[in-house]
Amino acid sequence: MSDQKNMFLAIVLCLAILLGWQYFFPAPEPVNPPETQTAEQQAGSTAPTPSAGSASVPSAPGSTAPSLTRAESLTKSPRVKINTPSLHGSISLKGARLDDLTLVNYREEVDPESAEIKLFSPSGSPNPYYAEFGWSVSPDTKVKLPTPDTVWTTTSKDLTPAAPLVLTWDNGEGVVFTRTYSLDDNFLFTVEQSVSNNSGNDVTLFPYGLISRTGLPETTGFYILHEGPIGVFNETLEELDYDDLQDEGSRSLTTTGGWIGITDKFWLAALLPDQTTPFKGRFNHTAPGDRFQADYLGQTGLVVKTGETASVTNRMFAGAKEVHVLDDYEQKFGIDRLELAIDWGWFYFLTKPIYFALEFFNAQIGNLGLAIIALTIVIKLLLFPLAHKSYVSMSKMKKLQPEMVKLRERFGDDKQKLNQEMMALYKREKANPAAGCLPILLQIPIFFALYKVLFVTLLMRHQPFYGWITDLSAPDPTTIFNLFGLIPWTPPEFLLIGALPLLMGLSMYLQQKLNPQPADPVQAKIFLFMPIFFTFLLASFPAGLVIYWTWNNILSIAQQWIIMRRMGVSVSGESTST
Repeated sequence: MSDQKNMFLAIVLCLAILLGWQYFFPAPEPVNPPETQTAEQQAGSTAPTPSAGSASVPSAPGSTAPSLTRAESLTKSPRVKINTPSLHGSISLKGARLDDLTLVNYREEVDPESAEIKLFSPSGSPNPYYAEFGWSVSPDTKVKLPTPDTVWTTTSKDLTPAAPLVLTWDNGEGVVFTRTYSLDDNFLFTVEQSVSNNSGNDVTLFPYGLISRTGLPETTGFYILHEGPIGVFNETLEELDYDDLQDEGSRSLTTTGGWIGITDKFWLAALLPDQTTPFKGRFNHTAPGDRFQADYLGQTGLVVKTGETASVTNRMFAGAKEVHVLDDYEQKFGIDRLELAIDWGWFYFLTKPIYFALEFFNAQIGNLGLAIIALTIVIKLLLFPLAHKSYVSMSKMKKLQPEMVKLRERFGDDKQKLNQEMMALYKREKANPAAGCLPILLQIPIFFALYKVLFVTLLMRHQPFYGWITDLSAPDPTTIFNLFGLIPWTPPEFLLIGALPLLMGLSMYLQQKLNPQPADPVQAKIFLFMPIFFTFLLASFPAGLVIYWTWNNILSIAQQWIIMRRMGVSVSGESTST
């Protein structure tokens, strides 16, 4: 195979790995077959999943088309306020439902005065999203249970880290239910459910929790990032797309340890059952209203003898996917693989260390854009031996390019003879066409991991750089097609090519000029088109990613140019030695 074909193949493979790894090699689907929904499940408020002696988790009540705003919906039931350093909101006393949460430290826009990120919203508002806890019983158990319409009583005025919220409800038949919500300074709810039984009969109850989301949420739609139903069962991460549930209905898995929930790019709502007892987790979709639900049902019944009180404790995470917070909860409470709520991807062993390194540089420098530049330099230094070998090989090939052109002119019609003469040339000059390709391929996972970190974590969100870049997680807001704002015209989205993508395209073009050029005209045109293609592609990418890519290209150009000078090779490929 000629050197041009080798180089072309290397670039194709690099692009395939960089942009298509998770697309072509998706995570394996769960081995458990999806369960079919019963007519009762389609019906709504009483829809059960048979489990734990035929006890069931109720599906969240269906919602009609919203006629109220979020603020109006919040006034339709008595509430207790939530006020912590990380969360604002309220708990509805009707159903004891967590349906009003906003994130104190995260805003909708870059402006610090903009609205807080809304995580949960009540039923009746646009796109309801909430969590609920309760009890289920087998059909042969006759005990009156609290429902989503039950109004609980409390003496508390608000829920804070220092003041838990205690709710009670008497079923009028000798059984008193108590639910205690505790909340830390971050995003962890601890829910203790206790039952006092003076009914004269023993009762067996099964705890459940559910998260319900109505309406198909807007997602980034990028295949390297999972958004939607997620959980860990039997030490295995399970990820479902929303359309998976729409097509397949319900899916259940039984496990001891793990969690279940719904994730967005940066935000997570996850139920964290007791890690020492088995539970059945279920993902469900109901067509009317496009309602998605993640729930669990404890498989070990709580037996409450008459005259006694018994309780269970479970937890819920509802907030921002901050790396250290998730790691701390995983360690403190033994929650299996909670850290995987952040989509670290296939290169987990690289992405997480790179995240901590970038976080360190950001803390030292105080600007994330500069931290990206500093980390890129460190990575370049670590990969210097591989890159050096690659660039030396490329320089040798570039130096031999005039000789290869002559061989093609002499033996262009005799492919076999041409290949023989080229192999003899490589052997005589001790050049190996593949030597420049393999080191590049080995570097791809590291650069892809850095790209992944910048894309999926909260580090870049609303972080400024300098000048016109006020948010590294958003695309460059300028465009050459209105002269960077001098012309009062907003071009269509595909023409939003800002200054940073242009600089990246220029750096890619200059780097390309240093590489051996293909003699095949078709390959040469493809190579010439690539900087233009990547300029348009990266124009819609976050500015922080474009800064990384551009700076990496600049460092590569400098390193390759120095090596070429030392080897006596000019940019055109001619020898500069005397």
